[in-house]
This record gives sequence, structure tokens and C-alpha cells, in this order.
Amino acid sequence: MDWHDWHRVYDDPDSVLAWRLRTVRARIADVLDAAPPGEIRAVSVCAGQGHDLLGVLAGHPRRMDVRARLVELDPRNAAVAREAAAGLGLGGRVDVVTGDAALVRNYGDVAPAALVLVCGVLGNVADAGMEEAVDRVSRLCAPGGTLVWTRNRKDPDRVPRVCAWLEARGFTRDSLSTPDVRQAVAAHRRTGPPVPLPPPDSRMFTFVGYDVLAERESR
Repeated sequence: MDWHDWHRVYDDPDSVLAWRLRTVRARIADVLDAAPPGEIRAVSVCAGQGHDLLGVLAGHPRRMDVRARLVELDPRNAAVAREAAAGLGLGGRVDVVTGDAALVRNYGDVAPAALVLVCGVLGNVADAGMEEAVDRVSRLCAPGGTLVWTRNRKDPDRVPRVCAWLEARGFTRDSLSTPDVRQAVAAHRRTGPPVPLPPPDSRMFTFVGYDVLAERESR
């Protein structure tokens, strides 16, 4: 999978993924609108080209209150996000790291955060490691903070299971797209106590890729 070319799907406003992007942006705006005065820390896991967060910050009144860390492995995508942040005058507020988004050390000085984006990640993780991935990425979220996440609803639908895992870990569901939507978008708020981050050198998940997972399932 070429994860740089993959972003071209957003050029079609009627695509399922373009709908997902618009919905994620709406959830991000909700979090920024409700945030108390002061700095708002945000992290984006597997950030891609940053279209979700940067698309909101472009016109949001709290844009200069946001201190964000975007982590993306593909250097081409990271460069696009970095250039976009600089073009918005946010180069000093939005840090784009070219690196492995699964490594905890890439978030240590920003997490726990008020906004955690885990979009396009869980559909690329094997079932066997998904609960551990949910547990670990959820630790990036501060008490009172919001985790915005996405997951496809192909059979078997894992969205209810992800919701249950988060809710068992001190999160309350604020929103979830309806079951008929192929790409689920959800927002869960940490209403329970803080949970320590995993050790800095540990991995939160193994990104396999939905194309590889589909090929495995077809064998």
C-alpha cells in the first residue's frame, strides 16, 4: 500500500472516507469548543497528512491554544503535514514527527493530552492485538480528555467491542456514528482516573495494513 497516494481518496467529496474526515473534524471542533481556557494538548497517531486536525485548526478560534504532536511514518505524508502547519502559521505549535507512531516515546512530552486522534489505525491492526492496542493508545488521553477514533464496520464488526474495551477502562461514550455507516467515527471521554503511560520504549500496536489483513483472511 502506498500511503501517500492513498490520500487522494479525499479528493472525492462523496467517498466514504471523505465523509469520515468531515465527521472526525466535527468531533475535533466539539472538543476545542468545549475546552477550558489555556493550552490544549493534542496528539495524532498515524497522522497521515494531518487533514483532520489541521483542517479544523485552519479556522478555529482556539487554534493558537493548541499544542499538537502529529506522528507519521511515511516521510512524504509527514512533509505535507509539516508544510501545511507552517502555511497556517502553526509551525511553532504543531510538531510533526517523522517516525513510528506505535512508539510511546514519540508522545512522552505531550501526552497525556486533551485530544487524542486514533483515526485509520484500528482497522490496520490484527484482531489478536486490538485490545492491547486500544488499552495502550487510550493511555495517551488525559482525564477529561477525548479520544476520537475510527474503525471500519466490515464483518465481523469490531466497533461494539472497541466501545466496550474503552468503557471498561474509564471512558464514557460521547458520540458514535450509526451502524449503517461503513466507517465508524466515535468520541470517548476519559471520565475515570488517570492511567500511566506505557514505558517509553514500548510499542502500543503493530500496524499491519488493511490490505495485508484482507489478503490473510482470503487464504
